[in-house]
Parts: sequence; structure tokens; C-alpha cells
Amino acid sequence: MNRENSNPAQQWYNPRDKCFAVRRKRAKQILEQLQTISQHHFSERKALLSNLLGRTGKQFYIESSFHCDYGDNISIGENFYANTGCIILDAASVSFGKNCMLGPNVNIYTSTHPMDAELRAKHLEASMPITIGDDVWIGGNATILPGVTIGDRAVIGAGSVVTRNIENDTVVAGNPARPLHS
Repeated sequence: MNRENSNPAQQWYNPRDKCFAVRRKRAKQILEQLQTISQHHFSERKALLSNLLGRTGKQFYIESSFHCDYGDNISIGENFYANTGCIILDAASVSFGKNCMLGPNVNIYTSTHPMDAELRAKHLEASMPITIGDDVWIGGNATILPGVTIGDRAVIGAGSVVTRNIENDTVVAGNPARPLHS
């Protein structure tokens, strides 16, 4: 078996294909509009974000600047908040439970690229979904990598790089993120 395909859930695709480009263009147009609307015009911002995102709760707020690839793969629960500089690369689904808070400059990446240089030269990538439970707090400058599930009530320390699943009620920090013991 090719080592690049050792994960059966991982399918390589070319993000330059037209179907992906059309969706990214739509997202970029909405995001450009969002950046021009004052932070104080809550209803206008909320309407644009509701149009961009796959699913939202009734109460949510995302500060500018915000970036995503497609938007329609992002699902946010009730009482969601993302601070400034949030980036969600959503080639696969990214779902947030209720009462999630993201600090500034949080990065969430569903995409990965081949380790093999020949495959990378073909502009291939794969993506794996990310699931974030209820009542999760992700500290500033944290990065969540493809395929990760973060359990309910977890706390991700600022600057952490989450490479593996995080259990419910766990506080993690570091690179790679590891549980903190009291």
C-alpha cells in the first residue's frame, strides 16, 4: 500500500479543480463584504456570516478579520465567539458545539499535503474533518490540525498545536498539545 494512502479516509484531490474554485470565490466575495462592515453593525455581519457558513446557532459573533476557504463546511453552535484573526481552512467539515470561544489568531486546518514531493508537485491535498464539542475554549494562537476531535468542556492553552484528539474535560497546552495535570 502506498504510504500516502495509509489512512483509508484520506482521499487526494486537486483543490484547483473548478468545483472547488467556484466555492472559494463565493466565500472570498462574502468575506470581502464582511471586512467592509463596521463591527458595530451586528445584524448585517450576522446576515453575511449566516449566508457564508453551513449552519449557525441564533447567537454568534465572529470578529474581523476572519478567513475561511469555503464557509459552507463550517457549522457553529449556539453562543459561538471567534476573536480577531481566526482562520478556518474548511476543505472538510469543521463543527463546533454550543458555547465555544476562540481566542485571537486561532487556526483550524482540515487540509494536509502529501509528504511525497512528486504528489505535492501535482497540487494534491487531502482533508479530514474537525469536531469541537460543547463549552470548549481555544486560547489565542492555537492551531488545530486535520482530523482532530476536541471533547466537551476542553480547554486548549494559548499557542498550542493540537495534533491528536482531546478528551472531555481536559486542559492541554504545548506543541504538541499535552494534558496538564494539577
